[in-house]
Amino acid sequence: VQLVESGGGSVQAGGTLRLSCAHSGYSFRSNCMGWFRQAPGKEREGVASIYTGDGSTYYADSVKVRFVVSRDYAKSTVYLQMNSLKPDDTAMYYCAADPMCSGHVSYWGQGTQVTVS
Repeated sequence: VQLVESGGGSVQAGGTLRLSCAHSGYSFRSNCMGWFRQAPGKEREGVASIYTGDGSTYYADSVKVRFVVSRDYAKSTVYLQMNSLKPDDTAMYYCAADPMCSGHVSYWGQGTQVTVS
């Protein structure tokens, strides 16, 4: 199983970034996937998640309205569109997969850094 993130970088406050997570190794359909982030000195926190079956989503209050999570079946990829970025969004962002939608992450990506100044 592989989760490969891309799309991180450095932007100014108010800017946008789109993170991608390419999924392989088992069926992408009917799968819970999400994005977490961890800032220096802080615990890892859940940001957004999506059920690839029907596209239902969940967002942390801190990113609601600003971030959008989506999926592309043809590319077996999950995206995190991040708008109106704030310095507080600076963190390492990780893609995660929970194949059984049990609430426990089974697989993690390697992470991609997002820096907002």
